[in-house]
Amino acid sequence: MDLIIVESPTKAKTLKNFLGANYSVQSSYGHIRDLPKSELGIDPEDNFKIKYVIPTKARKNVTLLKKEVAKSDFIYLATDPDREGEAISWHLVEALGLNKKRNYKRIAFHEITKHAIEDALRKPMEINENLVNAQQARRALDRIVGYKLSPFLWKKVAKNLSAGRVQSVAVRLIVERENEIKNFKPEEYWTITALLQKQDSEKRQFEAVLSKINGTQVPKLGIKSKKEADDILKKLDNADYSVSSLEKKETARNPLPPFTTSTMEQDASKKMRFPAKMTMRVAQELYEKGFITYHRTDSLNLSAQSLAAAKSFIEKEFGKNYSLEAPRKFKAKGRAQEAHEAIRPTAVENKPELLKLDDRQAKLYKLIWNRFVASQMKPAIFDSIKAEIETSSGHTFQANGSTLKFDGFLKVYPMKYEEKELPGLTEKEKLDLIKITPDEHFTQPPARYTEANLIKELEANEIGRPSTYAPIISTIQDRNYVQKNTDKRFEPTEVGIMVDEIMVSHFPEIVDIKFTANMEKGLDKVAQGKEVWTTLLQKFYKPFEFNLEQKYTEVKKASMIQETTDKICPKCGKPLAVKFGRFGKFLACSGFPDCRHTEPMENNKAKTGLKCFKCEQGDIIAKRTKKGKTFYGCSNWPTCDFALWDKPTGEKCGKCGEPMVEKKNGTKCSNKNCGK
Repeated sequence: MDLIIVESPTKAKTLKNFLGANYSVQSSYGHIRDLPKSELGIDPEDNFKIKYVIPTKARKNVTLLKKEVAKSDFIYLATDPDREGEAISWHLVEALGLNKKRNYKRIAFHEITKHAIEDALRKPMEINENLVNAQQARRALDRIVGYKLSPFLWKKVAKNLSAGRVQSVAVRLIVERENEIKNFKPEEYWTITALLQKQDSEKRQFEAVLSKINGTQVPKLGIKSKKEADDILKKLDNADYSVSSLEKKETARNPLPPFTTSTMEQDASKKMRFPAKMTMRVAQELYEKGFITYHRTDSLNLSAQSLAAAKSFIEKEFGKNYSLEAPRKFKAKGRAQEAHEAIRPTAVENKPELLKLDDRQAKLYKLIWNRFVASQMKPAIFDSIKAEIETSSGHTFQANGSTLKFDGFLKVYPMKYEEKELPGLTEKEKLDLIKITPDEHFTQPPARYTEANLIKELEANEIGRPSTYAPIISTIQDRNYVQKNTDKRFEPTEVGIMVDEIMVSHFPEIVDIKFTANMEKGLDKVAQGKEVWTTLLQKFYKPFEFNLEQKYTEVKKASMIQETTDKICPKCGKPLAVKFGRFGKFLACSGFPDCRHTEPMENNKAKTGLKCFKCEQGDIIAKRTKKGKTFYGCSNWPTCDFALWDKPTGEKCGKCGEPMVEKKNGTKCSNKNCGK
């Protein structure tokens, strides 16, 4: 019997459905080797030799896999088709002693279907050492930065802080955006809108906006002051209005490409409020069940087979007028691996409503299915018209109209568009002015990042890879460097701002966006066999280590708040002092270490916008325990003792009446005994 090893039991179960009795399919349950937790595990003096260990939780499974290997004729390593998957296969070879037997091969497929698996088994490969080395280099870089910089932060700022190579750049983006908002100075500008009416019997009205003054285009930010707006209004007083030009044309709106990892995470965040981590978890489930292609990709390529199937399906489902004559192909920018495919359904005929999926899987699958099908449909066609209205005072107003003529891909993938119908106008036609309205506006500061915006920014700056966006966002929140406000947008915490200041001041290359992007390009060169991975590490390590040694001497411990307050320690009666730790400012007894009393500060609380479910008087606020764990309680504590570990949604359970809360696997009742 031949043995096939994959990463997950779900993937193994799906493969078994396609393979006969001649194959045994087993799971490695992810990585079976890793760097040791208690030490760096990398020796820069010995050409960056890496020490790998088998974690305790993986040892039992490794023993079982060795037994399966011993009784198998041939072993196929069928881990995911990316650098991490290649590295897992390499680790399996090392941990299971497969090099001694030499009866193994690597197989890879981008979708878990019978055809794809059979095709992969016909074309077994050797493990790609370049991909393995690229993954080793990434892991080593991240370990060096984390293990070398974190102790520096403990010594100079506060205990239990940590630094990350890519995560620090993400924090910097959020901190810089916050600084832009704080330093933003709004500018005043005005627009002038005329409500006009045809002089015929129908008297149809429409609006037009001032666009030119004596032939000169009005600036994008409009008119600069009220005085200038008032001067224009005076000149327009008693002016005559007539249509000077009409421009009618047919415009087409093309569909968006099928999803990459980044665009899938962005769309799921915008349309379904899925965090990136949840999106990737659900996509993993859909992939392992065989419903979508591999979900970690930056490619926009589509197989000829999938394009032919899409064309046939569209013609059958919607009619030939929605089908393209030739497939629409997309080309990704930057570093995309075109050997991979975009994310798509494995079988287009598997319409969302036909599959038995849970709620989250159904939502994400429908999004992926719709986007893929729409990408191969005809454009949406609009009839557009632009009318320019001249005045006798030398001012020009512009009115735009647009109506949908053919829905095309919008039938499957709805997108926002504005239909605005203008009345039938003719050139030189005179119009009546009903009223003219000046409107004051102020420029707005840049918006804080949502998950979707941040992923887009990381991708635009070539920071990270498709598999890293979700972990980056998860990590910077877990470390309490950033948090989401009530609008689900990121704000830096006190800790995040302080750590960013330290990193920017003393380790600018680590948080430099271009430096980090160039490091990603270096990893790509390793993956392509164009650079030796240890050489890449050497280029980084020598200047980094030299700088770090200097900083230990130069940088004094951050002069964080240590002042005493007028509050008294409830245990010993000494004044409480403001101190700084992993979760920001907190109060501690000035008698430390004799007295170890601590308590959270009042500003370590955030309102949720909800009233207390119990007393109905106080507000539900997010608080932190002494150990930094977030919980949700009533602002009237200790009078009201209402508290929850999970964030309430504001709704009550229809079954038991208790508050509904946000859980990792969706919205649930806070009452453990309810079961809803």
